[in-house]
This record gives sequence, structure tokens and C-alpha cells, in this order.
Amino acid sequence: MREMAKIGIIGAGSWGTALAMNLYKNGHSVTVWSIVEAEIEMLKKEHEHKEKLPGVKLPEDMEFTTDLQETAADKDVLVLAVPSPHTRSAARSLAPFVREGQLIINASKGIEEKTLMTMSAVIEEELPQAEIAVLSGPSHAEEVGRGLPTTIVVGAKKKATAEYLQNIFMNEVFRVYISPDVLGIELGAALKNVVALAAGIADGLGYGDNTKAALITRGITEIGRLGVRMGGRLETFYGLTGIGDLIVTCASMHSRNRRAGILIGQGYTMEQAMDEVKMVVEGVYSAKAAMGLAKKYGVQLPIIEEVNAILFEGQPADEAVRNLMLRDKKIENPLLPWEEEG
Repeated sequence: MREMAKIGIIGAGSWGTALAMNLYKNGHSVTVWSIVEAEIEMLKKEHEHKEKLPGVKLPEDMEFTTDLQETAADKDVLVLAVPSPHTRSAARSLAPFVREGQLIINASKGIEEKTLMTMSAVIEEELPQAEIAVLSGPSHAEEVGRGLPTTIVVGAKKKATAEYLQNIFMNEVFRVYISPDVLGIELGAALKNVVALAAGIADGLGYGDNTKAALITRGITEIGRLGVRMGGRLETFYGLTGIGDLIVTCASMHSRNRRAGILIGQGYTMEQAMDEVKMVVEGVYSAKAAMGLAKKYGVQLPIIEEVNAILFEGQPADEAVRNLMLRDKKIENPLLPWEEEG
């Protein structure tokens, strides 16, 4: 038997709105917050996010507000679903209203560029009184909002916390696994956005399925290499929040990172591509941070390095692909043994 929970969702974009819909269907009391007054007025009037989640009708009794205190006060769970560049400012604004032990689940994907911190680390720094968990996986908001079968992972330090959140979010179309590897979950979720930009760039250049398969498989190798060096578990990167999220983000037109990459491959600048997509392209912000982490931990990330060169150094996209293809000869998996010769 599922107990009703009082849940505040900070962020009324496509993902926050889709999660609100899923939680409401599970019988929970849901309040959705946005800093944008026009967005909240639209949601109150239309009961639909016309711009970011068209076609998903929201219940008449779902609450929408610009009052952060109203959203946070007396809630069992707070869901932080703002774009990653705004996570710190949102957490800081929440601080006066967050009680000791408040459970907060981070649903955004990214690495803070200046500090190289994951989103949960950012939230913990701003809200040390709270207990932080994460939610991630291959889950486009457009499909979650429509109730299409989706599988995600909740990560938490305590198993009891993860199981509590699993019960709150899970239903017949939204399957939730749990994991203690919070760091690995967040790194996979953030870094796959950079590889998805590369996949989109390849699409924009007119390359085929072979190229995309190469980017996905070598991309997850890069993500896992860095993630394990930082303390994540390799098993996590070959699960839903690693290879699973990478596949869906590299293959789907729902992916804003892939769409932006396609435009860049077609000759748009980074700024033009972001303007065209009209949503935060989080891979752009995570790309620089990923290179900062690579330098800090002494790890080679050739795909992510070439994406940075395209985004920030003006390197032509076709030249970046040529650089990757002409790298020194490598063994695919150095850990596999060879037969002794002679």
C-alpha cells in the first residue's frame, strides 16, 4: 500500500512537469514551482505546458506557484528539476525554507563548470541540513509525460531512503531501480550529454549508423574511465544511467543535445544552435567541466576533447572526426589476455 506524500517540485520545465504528472498519478499531493510568473499563469489557465510538454494535460487540482516557501514548506520530498546551470542558485534560494533532514531528490544532469562538482554535491554545499538523493536514467520528459514505459534509477547513500523514493515514484509505466552509487549515476548522466552532442554533430555531417555506434561504445568507455578514476563503480556506467542514457540521448530527436549537435554539424555556431533548440543544452555546460575533470584526474577523453574544440575553439566538425579516426593504434580492451606466442 502506497502512502500519500506531499511533494514540492522546483522547476516547471518539461522534466519537472513530467515528473509532477507521474507523481500525481501515484496519488501524491504535488505543488509545482517556477520563477517565471508567465509560465505559472499558463499552467494554471491551460493545465498544459504548451511550449515544453504539449499534449500532456495536467490535472485541475495540481498546484502551481511562484512562491518558493509555499512549495517547500511541510513537504515530505522536494524534487529539484531546474537546468543544471541554475541548480546552485535554486538551492540557495531554497535554504531559508529547508528543515533539518529534509529529503531532496536531484533530477537534473550536469557538472558545475567552475567547481567541477556534481549536482548533488552542489546541493549538499548549499543545503547541508538536507538529505540528498538523485534520480536519473534514459527518460525523455515527452515520453514520461505521456505515460510510456520508462525505467530509471534512484541513487541514495542510505538504502532505506532509496527504497522510500522507489515506492513514491514507481508505477506500472515508471519502473524504478535503486543504487548506492550516487557519484557514478551523476557522472554518467552528465557526461553522456557531451557524447550526445558528438553523435548529433556526426548526424549533421551526414555520417551513418556505423559512426554513431562507434561514438556510443567508445563514449561509454571514456565516461567509465573517468568515472571509475573519480570513485564511481564500473557497473553503474554499463547500466541505465550510463549506456542506457547514452543510447537514448544519442539516438532520439527528443534529445536537445543531439538536436543542437545536428545543427552544429550543419554549420551553426554553438550559440546559434542553442538559440534554435530553445532549451538549455546541458552538454555544452558539461563539456568544459569534463575536460577540467580529465585534467584533474589524468584521464584521456578524446571524443569529449574534440567536442570542446568544436564548441569553444572553432575547430571544423569534419576535422574533429578525422582527428579521432587517425589517433594512434589502440587495443580495444587492454585487460584481455593474449595467447603466448611460440
